[in-house]
Amino acid sequence: MADRVKDRFIEEEMKESYIDYAMSVIVGRALPNVCDGLKPVHRRILYAMNEMGMFHNKPFKKSARIVGDCLGRYHPHGDISIYDALVRMAQNFSLRYPLINGQGNWGSIDGDSAAHMRYTEAKLTKLAEELLIDIDKDTVDFVDNFDGSLKEPVVLPSKLPNLLINGSSGIAVGMATNIPPHNITEVIDAIIELIKNREITTIELMQYVKGPDFPTGGIIYSGGLLNAYNNGKGIIKVKSVCDIEDNKIIVNEIPYQVNKTNLIEQIADLVKNGTIEGISDIRDESDQKGMRVVIILKKNANGELILNQLYKHSQLQVSFGINLLALVNNEPKLLGLKEILNEFLKHRFEVVVRRTKFDLDKAEKRAHILVGLKKALENIDPIVSLIKGSKDVNEARIGLIKRFEFDEIQANAILEMRLHRLTSLETNKIKDEYDELIKRIIYYKEILGDDQKVYGIIENELKEIKKTYGDERRTKIVESEENIEDEDLIKKEDVVVTVSNAGYVNRIAMEEYKTQGRGGRGIKATAMKDNDFVDDLFITNTHNYLLLFSDKGTCYWMKAYQIPSFGRYARGTNLVNLLKLSKDEQINSVLPVSEFRDDLFVTMLTKKGLVKRTKLSEYSRPRKGGIIAIHLKQGDKLVSSILSDGNQELLVATANGRAARFDEKQVRVVGRNGQGVKAIKLVNDRVVGMCFAKNDILSVCEKGYGKRTSIDDYRLINRGGKGVINIKTSERNGKVIEIRSVVSSDELMLVSKKGVLIRVKAENIAKVGRNTQGVRLMKLGEGDKVVSVGKVV
Repeated sequence: MADRVKDRFIEEEMKESYIDYAMSVIVGRALPNVCDGLKPVHRRILYAMNEMGMFHNKPFKKSARIVGDCLGRYHPHGDISIYDALVRMAQNFSLRYPLINGQGNWGSIDGDSAAHMRYTEAKLTKLAEELLIDIDKDTVDFVDNFDGSLKEPVVLPSKLPNLLINGSSGIAVGMATNIPPHNITEVIDAIIELIKNREITTIELMQYVKGPDFPTGGIIYSGGLLNAYNNGKGIIKVKSVCDIEDNKIIVNEIPYQVNKTNLIEQIADLVKNGTIEGISDIRDESDQKGMRVVIILKKNANGELILNQLYKHSQLQVSFGINLLALVNNEPKLLGLKEILNEFLKHRFEVVVRRTKFDLDKAEKRAHILVGLKKALENIDPIVSLIKGSKDVNEARIGLIKRFEFDEIQANAILEMRLHRLTSLETNKIKDEYDELIKRIIYYKEILGDDQKVYGIIENELKEIKKTYGDERRTKIVESEENIEDEDLIKKEDVVVTVSNAGYVNRIAMEEYKTQGRGGRGIKATAMKDNDFVDDLFITNTHNYLLLFSDKGTCYWMKAYQIPSFGRYARGTNLVNLLKLSKDEQINSVLPVSEFRDDLFVTMLTKKGLVKRTKLSEYSRPRKGGIIAIHLKQGDKLVSSILSDGNQELLVATANGRAARFDEKQVRVVGRNGQGVKAIKLVNDRVVGMCFAKNDILSVCEKGYGKRTSIDDYRLINRGGKGVINIKTSERNGKVIEIRSVVSSDELMLVSKKGVLIRVKAENIAKVGRNTQGVRLMKLGEGDKVVSVGKVV
């Protein structure tokens, strides 16, 4: 015993053992063969069923019998692994073209498991038989099974390109494959074109194979396909097919391999944790006719926006990683589309050649026997006499060989010939069969002598497959990743946007407000909860871009219609659901923009009196988390941002009622990272707003008083001065909260801390000098104050 023990480094033993294990997994379990697109377990199941005669036109048999036969004969790795593979081949949501015809419960797209194998029944589909046809004609190599008692095929003849049409996925050791299914018509068209033009490029092949065709349908974007088909790897996006109708989102198709039940639960969780708002209920109305998941929206919810959010946060849209890895001559290889088609073509070429050789050999052997039978019929009387006079069969055989020069095969055929073959009719049949065999032999030899004839046979077989099994594409392909929001579905209209102190935003139609006289009580603008109030109000068009500037100097970007509309009596949705705001960050300026031009400028003003001017084009594409609009010093905040053409005069106002008018050209244009320069000199004061120095200036104080003043009352000074008196901030008025440039025909909206809104015309507001207190604009309740002013444009 001790003599057989050898010393060895454990590193070497571990290395060799691990490599052996890895190759066993790669070749024997995880990766499909490029020729038939099957892993060993699937191949063994199909071959076992073929041996059992379980064809598509035969009765079903219990799955347990199939599993047991496959387990005992070819695949000794457990009945569960075999049954799981059998189940997948029967599921029409897993395979584009199922290979097993199942009867019973075979699972569902909801993730339900199949019934136990003792309850289900199965047989081959007609298409699966195309993988096995001609397997008995020496078309493929056979090897010993696990115990050497039987032979099993290394690969199936596979008349159809199964690797591409049904795809495959598997995780080996250090590598993985993920081949999506494709449409059989497209793949066959590509192979036929490859036969005609062996120099065809991948791009040209993609005119036929447009992309994956999933059994569950869906929509895929073409981005990533060329890279995947060229290099064998790529990522594509797959999204659900959804319709919006009657305040509902209808999901008709979901991405491949997405569990419907898990998807519904995921959407419910998104609604529960506040990631997505505007959904009131989810119903699964799927039946035998097809999939139908109904997402019911709340009244006035923006369906396009919510669908966009669902695509972003849920499995309604997923990424599919294409990895075209398969076994080529028992070695794992990453293949492009053309390489896969070439390997299949090589395999079919070999199968057709081997089949033709088999048929030729069989025909020649039969012809040889028929030559002997014909000769025997010509000498039938002496042959009969020889056989009658022989002592036994062996003596008769030797006599035939010596006297008539038959070989042993012909002699045996003559001795086995029945007497009815001696009739004239049977004699003619033998002659006709011989003549037909000679023609077939010539045909077979012509095939073997001309490769083009072999390819012609392959092409004709593929056309027949296409005619029999070809169908329409289920998955739609779009050329590029289209914008999820379809602006054609959004009505162009002016809307009111309110932002509360707690960060809730709401979009409200303009017609929900009535024009009232000066001094009225107003109507309820929006519902506020305790300790929350409307902090700002903006008026814009639904199709405008919105640059949203926060008090922390950050700029965000979105479309106005992306803000959900909940009606006048709702507080809206929190901005954290729409923007990636940091803690305690609030939006205080919104600039409607139709296009980003270099000749337009964003001018910003801070609480400490700094002003900065930057080209609008520098804010054209902020990141999801926002971009820096202005660098703020500690304790400073951004209070106002306006859009100008560079030729304007600006008016800056403070809380204590002072204002400075200066030319914006005195503010040089700097980049986004600039800090700005001094706009007005402050003494125990703070800046509250900025507007263009034109028309009349509306000043509004926190206690509901204000006035209009002609811009001519404000003299032009240099930037950085103290300015002049704008309005008296008496005990009655309180501090200034905002200024605006208005004309008599303008309509204004005032919002109080408690959420009360009033809409008045500017012409109804008294026009007085700078050094005055003004008039009452809004009657406030006890403890209330004006916090925001908006202008209807």
